[in-house]
Amino acid sequence: MRNRKARLTAFAGAFALVTGFGVPAYAQTAAPVTGPVAAASVVDGAQAPAVYGRAAYLMDARSGAALFGKAADTRMPIASLTKTMTAYVVLQAAKPTDMVEITAQDAQYAEDGGGTTADLRPGDRLPVGELLYALMLPSGADAAHALARTYGPGVPGFVDRMNDTARSLGMNDTRYVNADGLPTPAGDGWSTARDQSVLAAKALSVPLIEGVAGTRYHEVAATDEHGAYGWRNTNRLLAEPGAIGLKTGFTRAAGYSLAFAGERDGRRLVGVILGESVSSRRFDTAQALLTWAPTRAAA
Repeated sequence: MRNRKARLTAFAGAFALVTGFGVPAYAQTAAPVTGPVAAASVVDGAQAPAVYGRAAYLMDARSGAALFGKAADTRMPIASLTKTMTAYVVLQAAKPTDMVEITAQDAQYAEDGGGTTADLRPGDRLPVGELLYALMLPSGADAAHALARTYGPGVPGFVDRMNDTARSLGMNDTRYVNADGLPTPAGDGWSTARDQSVLAAKALSVPLIEGVAGTRYHEVAATDEHGAYGWRNTNRLLAEPGAIGLKTGFTRAAGYSLAFAGERDGRRLVGVILGESVSSRRFDTAQALLTWAPTRAAA
Protein backbone atom coordinates (compact mmCIF):
# COMPACT_ATOMS: atom_id res chain seq x y z
CA MET A 1 0.00 0.00 0.00
CA ARG A 2 1.22 3.44 -0.82
CA ASN A 3 0.49 6.34 1.47
CA ARG A 4 1.59 9.53 -0.23
CA LYS A 5 1.16 11.88 2.71
CA ALA A 6 4.85 11.98 3.65
CA ARG A 7 5.91 12.55 0.05
CA LEU A 8 3.31 15.26 -0.47
CA THR A 9 4.34 17.00 2.73
CA ALA A 10 7.95 17.00 1.61
CA PHE A 11 6.94 18.75 -1.56
CA ALA A 12 5.02 21.33 0.53
CA GLY A 13 1.72 21.77 -1.08
CA ALA A 14 1.24 19.06 -3.61
CA PHE A 15 -2.19 18.63 -2.11
CA ALA A 16 -4.00 20.50 -4.49
CA LEU A 17 -12.37 20.30 -3.54
CA VAL A 18 -16.93 20.30 -6.54
CA THR A 19 -18.52 23.67 -5.84
CA GLY A 20 -19.35 27.09 -7.07
CA PHE A 21 -19.63 28.56 -3.59
CA GLY A 22 -17.52 31.56 -2.87
CA VAL A 23 -14.89 31.06 -0.22
CA PRO A 24 -13.74 33.83 2.08
CA ALA A 25 -10.14 34.90 1.72
CA TYR A 26 -9.19 33.56 5.11
CA ALA A 27 -10.34 30.10 4.04
CA GLN A 28 -8.08 30.08 1.01
CA THR A 29 -4.72 30.71 2.66
CA ALA A 30 -3.30 29.68 5.99
CA ALA A 31 -0.23 31.57 7.04
CA PRO A 32 2.38 29.35 8.72
CA VAL A 33 2.80 29.65 12.45
CA THR A 34 6.38 30.57 13.26
CA GLY A 35 6.35 30.79 17.05
CA PRO A 36 4.31 30.19 20.20
CA VAL A 37 0.82 31.62 20.21
CA ALA A 38 -0.94 32.44 23.45
CA ALA A 39 -3.71 29.99 24.23
CA ALA A 40 -6.97 31.19 25.75
CA SER A 41 -8.51 28.78 28.22
CA VAL A 42 -12.13 29.09 29.27
CA VAL A 43 -11.32 27.50 32.65
CA ASP A 44 -11.04 30.27 35.22
CA GLY A 45 -7.58 30.75 36.66
CA ALA A 46 -6.04 27.75 34.91
CA GLN A 47 -2.85 27.81 32.88
CA ALA A 48 -3.46 25.83 29.70
CA PRO A 49 -0.72 24.18 27.64
CA ALA A 50 0.81 26.22 24.84
CA VAL A 51 -1.06 25.73 21.56
CA TYR A 52 0.82 26.69 18.39
CA GLY A 53 -1.90 26.04 15.83
CA ARG A 54 -4.09 28.82 14.48
CA ALA A 55 -7.19 27.49 16.27
CA ALA A 56 -8.16 24.86 18.82
CA TYR A 57 -11.09 23.75 20.93
CA LEU A 58 -11.60 21.14 23.65
CA MET A 59 -14.91 20.04 25.10
CA ASP A 60 -16.53 17.42 27.28
CA ALA A 61 -18.22 15.12 24.77
CA ARG A 62 -21.07 14.15 27.06
CA SER A 63 -21.99 17.48 28.63
CA GLY A 64 -20.87 19.73 25.78
CA ALA A 65 -19.01 21.94 28.28
CA ALA A 66 -16.18 23.95 26.74
CA LEU A 67 -12.80 23.40 28.39
CA PHE A 68 -10.47 25.28 26.08
CA GLY A 69 -10.75 27.63 23.14
CA LYS A 70 -8.41 29.53 20.85
CA ALA A 71 -9.89 31.23 17.77
CA ALA A 72 -12.52 28.50 18.09
CA ASP A 73 -15.04 30.21 15.80
CA THR A 74 -12.65 31.35 13.08
CA ARG A 75 -13.47 29.80 9.71
CA MET A 76 -10.59 28.09 7.95
CA PRO A 77 -9.85 25.06 5.76
CA ILE A 78 -9.91 21.70 7.56
CA ALA A 79 -8.38 19.37 4.94
CA SER A 80 -9.09 15.67 5.60
CA LEU A 81 -11.06 16.30 8.78
CA THR A 82 -13.79 16.52 6.14
CA LYS A 83 -13.76 12.73 5.97
CA THR A 84 -15.27 12.46 9.45
CA MET A 85 -18.49 13.96 8.09
CA THR A 86 -18.25 11.66 5.07
CA ALA A 87 -18.17 8.60 7.35
CA TYR A 88 -21.03 9.94 9.46
CA VAL A 89 -23.28 10.72 6.48
CA VAL A 90 -22.56 7.38 4.78
CA LEU A 91 -23.72 5.45 7.84
CA GLN A 92 -27.01 7.34 7.80
CA ALA A 93 -27.79 5.71 4.45
CA ALA A 94 -25.78 2.48 4.36
CA LYS A 95 -25.25 -0.67 6.34
CA PRO A 96 -21.67 -1.83 7.01
CA THR A 97 -22.33 -4.94 4.95
CA ASP A 98 -23.51 -3.06 1.84
CA MET A 99 -21.14 -3.54 -1.09
CA VAL A 100 -19.55 -0.74 -3.11
CA GLU A 101 -17.77 -1.36 -6.40
CA ILE A 102 -14.62 0.66 -6.96
CA THR A 103 -14.41 2.32 -10.36
CA ALA A 104 -11.51 3.64 -12.37
CA GLN A 105 -12.93 7.12 -11.71
CA ASP A 106 -12.54 6.61 -7.96
CA ALA A 107 -8.91 5.59 -8.29
CA GLN A 108 -8.12 8.32 -10.79
CA TYR A 109 -9.71 10.97 -8.59
CA ALA A 110 -7.12 10.46 -5.87
CA GLU A 111 -4.30 10.42 -8.41
CA ASP A 112 -5.43 13.58 -10.21
CA GLY A 113 -6.13 15.48 -7.01
CA GLY A 114 -2.77 14.67 -5.45
CA GLY A 115 -4.40 13.30 -2.30
CA THR A 116 -3.57 10.38 -0.10
CA THR A 117 -4.98 7.11 -1.30
CA ALA A 118 -5.98 3.69 0.05
CA ASP A 119 -4.83 2.20 -3.28
CA LEU A 120 -8.26 0.80 -4.02
CA ARG A 121 -8.33 -1.30 -7.19
CA PRO A 122 -11.00 -0.75 -9.86
CA GLY A 123 -13.37 -3.70 -10.07
CA ASP A 124 -13.01 -4.64 -6.41
CA ARG A 125 -16.26 -4.80 -4.46
CA LEU A 126 -15.80 -3.94 -0.78
CA PRO A 127 -18.23 -3.66 2.14
CA VAL A 128 -18.95 -0.18 3.44
CA GLY A 129 -17.47 -1.22 6.79
CA GLU A 130 -14.12 -1.95 5.17
CA LEU A 131 -14.21 1.23 3.09
CA LEU A 132 -14.52 3.23 6.31
CA TYR A 133 -11.09 1.93 7.29
CA ALA A 134 -9.79 2.92 3.86
CA LEU A 135 -11.32 6.37 4.38
CA MET A 136 -10.16 7.06 7.93
CA LEU A 137 -6.80 5.29 8.39
CA PRO A 138 -4.71 6.16 5.31
CA SER A 139 -7.17 9.00 4.58
CA GLY A 140 -8.05 7.59 1.18
CA ALA A 141 -9.47 10.16 -1.22
CA ASP A 142 -10.36 7.24 -3.49
CA ALA A 143 -12.52 5.74 -0.70
CA ALA A 144 -14.17 9.12 -0.09
CA HIS A 145 -15.01 9.45 -3.77
CA ALA A 146 -16.40 5.90 -4.02
CA LEU A 147 -18.63 6.36 -0.99
CA ALA A 148 -19.86 9.82 -2.02
CA ARG A 149 -20.53 8.69 -5.58
CA THR A 150 -22.53 5.71 -4.32
CA TYR A 151 -24.53 7.31 -1.53
CA GLY A 152 -25.22 10.78 -2.89
CA PRO A 153 -26.11 9.42 -5.27
CA GLY A 154 -23.36 11.28 -7.05
CA VAL A 155 -20.72 13.43 -5.38
CA PRO A 156 -22.63 16.77 -5.63
CA GLY A 157 -25.70 15.18 -4.03
CA PHE A 158 -23.58 13.73 -1.28
CA VAL A 159 -21.97 17.10 -0.56
CA ASP A 160 -25.45 18.60 -0.25
CA ARG A 161 -26.25 15.93 2.34
CA MET A 162 -23.03 16.75 4.22
CA ASN A 163 -24.01 20.40 4.44
CA ASP A 164 -27.59 19.58 5.44
CA THR A 165 -26.22 17.35 8.20
CA ALA A 166 -23.88 20.10 9.37
CA ARG A 167 -26.83 22.48 9.70
CA SER A 168 -28.83 19.85 11.63
CA LEU A 169 -25.95 19.52 14.12
CA GLY A 170 -25.75 23.27 14.62
CA MET A 171 -22.48 23.57 12.68
CA ASN A 172 -23.39 26.96 11.25
CA ASP A 173 -19.82 27.99 10.43
CA THR A 174 -19.12 25.00 8.20
CA ARG A 175 -19.28 24.57 4.41
CA TYR A 176 -18.24 21.35 2.67
CA VAL A 177 -17.36 21.40 -1.00
CA ASN A 178 -16.45 17.75 -1.45
CA ALA A 179 -16.15 14.50 0.50
CA ASP A 180 -12.39 14.51 1.08
CA GLY A 181 -11.12 18.01 1.91
CA LEU A 182 -8.87 18.51 -1.11
CA PRO A 183 -8.74 22.02 -2.60
CA THR A 184 -10.68 22.78 -5.77
CA PRO A 185 -10.22 25.52 -8.36
CA ALA A 186 -13.18 27.26 -6.74
CA GLY A 187 -11.49 27.17 -3.33
CA ASP A 188 -11.54 25.15 -0.13
CA GLY A 189 -14.39 24.29 2.13
CA TRP A 190 -14.19 25.68 5.65
CA SER A 191 -15.19 25.05 9.24
CA THR A 192 -14.15 25.99 12.75
CA ALA A 193 -12.48 24.19 15.62
CA ARG A 194 -15.72 24.40 17.61
CA ASP A 195 -17.89 23.00 14.79
CA GLN A 196 -15.49 20.15 14.15
CA SER A 197 -15.42 19.28 17.84
CA VAL A 198 -19.23 19.06 17.82
CA LEU A 199 -18.98 16.71 14.84
CA ALA A 200 -16.24 14.66 16.50
CA ALA A 201 -18.40 14.05 19.58
CA LYS A 202 -21.37 13.07 17.41
CA ALA A 203 -19.36 10.83 15.10
CA LEU A 204 -17.68 9.01 17.98
CA SER A 205 -21.11 8.17 19.39
CA VAL A 206 -21.45 5.80 16.41
CA PRO A 207 -19.74 2.56 17.54
CA LEU A 208 -18.39 1.68 14.10
CA ILE A 209 -16.77 5.08 13.61
CA GLU A 210 -15.24 4.94 17.09
CA GLY A 211 -13.88 1.47 16.40
CA VAL A 212 -12.42 2.44 13.04
CA ALA A 213 -10.90 5.69 14.30
CA GLY A 214 -9.16 3.88 17.16
CA THR A 215 -7.59 1.20 14.97
CA ARG A 216 -3.86 1.57 14.33
CA TYR A 217 -3.60 -1.00 11.52
CA HIS A 218 -6.27 -2.90 9.61
CA GLU A 219 -5.92 -5.80 7.18
CA VAL A 220 -8.50 -7.03 4.70
CA ALA A 221 -8.10 -10.60 3.47
CA ALA A 222 -8.64 -11.33 -0.21
CA THR A 223 -11.98 -12.78 -1.27
CA ASP A 224 -13.71 -13.53 -4.55
CA GLU A 225 -14.99 -9.93 -4.44
CA HIS A 226 -11.73 -8.07 -3.81
CA GLY A 227 -8.01 -8.33 -3.26
CA ALA A 228 -6.10 -8.03 0.00
CA TYR A 229 -5.44 -4.65 1.61
CA GLY A 230 -3.57 -3.27 4.60
CA TRP A 231 -4.07 0.25 5.96
CA ARG A 232 -2.10 2.05 8.68
CA ASN A 233 -3.60 4.90 10.68
CA THR A 234 -1.86 8.27 10.27
CA ASN A 235 -2.93 9.28 13.81
CA ARG A 236 0.13 9.03 16.05
CA LEU A 237 -1.91 10.01 19.11
CA LEU A 238 -3.24 6.44 19.25
CA ALA A 239 0.05 5.37 20.80
CA GLU A 240 -0.96 7.25 23.98
CA PRO A 241 -3.00 5.54 26.75
CA GLY A 242 -6.68 6.40 26.64
CA ALA A 243 -6.58 7.93 23.17
CA ILE A 244 -9.58 7.13 20.93
CA GLY A 245 -8.91 8.81 17.57
CA LEU A 246 -10.23 10.55 15.36
CA LYS A 247 -8.75 12.07 12.16
CA THR A 248 -5.69 13.80 10.77
CA GLY A 249 -5.52 16.23 7.88
CA PHE A 250 -3.15 18.34 5.81
CA THR A 251 -3.21 20.69 2.86
CA ARG A 252 -0.98 23.67 2.21
CA ALA A 253 -3.82 26.12 2.92
CA ALA A 254 -5.10 24.27 6.00
CA GLY A 255 -1.79 23.33 7.55
CA TYR A 256 -1.76 20.27 9.78
CA SER A 257 -5.03 19.49 11.53
CA LEU A 258 -6.19 16.94 14.06
CA ALA A 259 -9.55 15.90 15.50
CA PHE A 260 -8.87 13.89 18.64
CA ALA A 261 -10.54 12.30 21.64
CA GLY A 262 -9.58 10.51 24.82
CA GLU A 263 -10.94 9.11 28.05
CA ARG A 264 -9.67 10.88 31.16
CA ASP A 265 -10.93 10.28 34.71
CA GLY A 266 -14.14 8.74 33.40
CA ARG A 267 -14.81 11.65 31.04
CA ARG A 268 -14.70 11.63 27.27
CA LEU A 269 -12.93 14.69 25.92
CA VAL A 270 -12.94 15.68 22.26
CA GLY A 271 -11.03 18.42 20.56
CA VAL A 272 -9.68 19.85 17.35
CA ILE A 273 -6.45 21.60 16.39
CA LEU A 274 -6.34 23.55 13.11
CA GLY A 275 -3.58 25.32 11.25
CA GLU A 276 -0.55 23.76 12.93
CA SER A 277 2.70 24.29 11.05
CA VAL A 278 4.60 21.27 12.45
CA SER A 279 3.06 17.85 11.88
CA SER A 280 4.29 16.14 15.05
CA ARG A 281 3.39 19.04 17.32
CA ARG A 282 -0.37 18.61 16.82
CA PHE A 283 -0.16 15.19 18.51
CA ASP A 284 1.94 16.52 21.39
CA THR A 285 -0.48 19.42 21.85
CA ALA A 286 -3.52 17.12 21.83
CA GLN A 287 -1.93 14.87 24.44
CA ALA A 288 -1.06 17.88 26.60
CA LEU A 289 -4.63 19.19 26.41
CA LEU A 290 -6.10 15.78 27.26
CA THR A 291 -3.78 15.46 30.25
CA TRP A 292 -4.37 19.01 31.46
CA ALA A 293 -8.12 19.34 31.09
CA PRO A 294 -9.44 17.00 33.82
CA THR A 295 -7.06 18.37 36.44
CA ARG A 296 -7.69 22.01 35.65
CA ALA A 297 -11.43 21.57 35.22
CA ALA A 298 -11.60 20.10 38.70
CA ALA A 299 -9.48 22.88 40.22
